[in-house]
Amino acid sequence: MDAHALDCHRRAGKIAKDCRDWAARNIQPGVRVRYVLETVEDMIRAAGAEPGFPAQSSRNSIAAHYCSAPGDELTYEEGDCVKVDIGVHIDGYVADTAASVDLSADGCWKALIKASADALAAAIATVGHGVKVGKVGAAIERTIMAAGYQPVRNLTGHGLGRWKVHTPPQIPNYGENGGGTLVEGMVFAIEPFACNGRGYIRERGRAEVFMMVHPPKKAKGLDKDVLKAIEAWRGLPIARRYFRDLDGVALEDTLSKLAKQGSLMRYPPLVEEEGVMVAQTEHSLYLGPDGVEILTA
Repeated sequence: MDAHALDCHRRAGKIAKDCRDWAARNIQPGVRVRYVLETVEDMIRAAGAEPGFPAQSSRNSIAAHYCSAPGDELTYEEGDCVKVDIGVHIDGYVADTAASVDLSADGCWKALIKASADALAAAIATVGHGVKVGKVGAAIERTIMAAGYQPVRNLTGHGLGRWKVHTPPQIPNYGENGGGTLVEGMVFAIEPFACNGRGYIRERGRAEVFMMVHPPKKAKGLDKDVLKAIEAWRGLPIARRYFRDLDGVALEDTLSKLAKQGSLMRYPPLVEEEGVMVAQTEHSLYLGPDGVEILTA
């Protein structure tokens, strides 16, 4: 971890924290989800950074990856348990953070959200050079289950790299044997998901988030302007709403062709399979010579 990279991670973390806190204050019944996400992305750019991935806000049983389409009119509603997930990059160095908001009139999701937040704090307390990720996951699982809930077991924390949001090691939300080891110099995100069901998610719905994973193969019908716009993100996740100024037919045709050839991955919303409520809390961390530093605190 050189000085430039660490400085970029730290600056990105501060911007992500400010945007997360703004979003948490402004998520209210009747507010459009798209307004919150687009305002967050405007704030990121105004601060001299770029989105590390499209801002997302998932409600209730949708655990992650709800990303507003260009004309999305969906609004938050009273009774919602809302997640907001924000990524920021500076020169490709990413920070990733998330929080949950209880929009119920009686505060019925506060304990669920607290279980996720407490699990994050317990996980951070275990972090150190040479620590196995399974020990971090065990702290998450133990804390969430002690509160009467279940961790979402097929979602994980992850390393953060340059131009990459997900790198090794994967950091589970439950105790496991084996897995990776945390070492000095790593930057990574821990993100406990707590739910009041079994704790397994599956993909459901139309994808609004995409990521180029391989260089595109030459193919008839790939629009040059769309390709240029996608490749400008250098492999970071993108959203359909990023390209609203491009020809819509050419965009959809190119996205479809890239996905079919395996160059582009689609990321649909991730929904808890029993339809129960899910809360998420997340910080990005740097494990340095003096211990752990919370970049998004």
